[in-house]
Amino acid sequence: MKLVAALTGITLLAASTVYAAPKTYQVTGPVLEVKDDMIVVQKGSEKWQIAKDKDTKVTGDVKVGSKVTIMYSMKAASIEAKDGAAKPEKKDKKK
Repeated sequence: MKLVAALTGITLLAASTVYAAPKTYQVTGPVLEVKDDMIVVQKGSEKWQIAKDKDTKVTGDVKVGSKVTIMYSMKAASIEAKDGAAKPEKKDKKK
């Protein structure tokens, strides 16, 4: 019985960890600009500027003109709530 409870606990912990991880996205295209803290990639007609830091894993020689695939995730840096809730829409009264 203790084994079943332990396995259930481990399964629930593993499942919650999976859902807590931020979703990963991908962009592929030629490099337009590289700096220490960011990289700019062309995707179609759009320029994607993506931040990077010392923990960013880089494989190969990234330089202007290189075709790269970047895996990234979106994470809020800050959230500021404004006072007041959305006002409900008024229904038109028909006479």
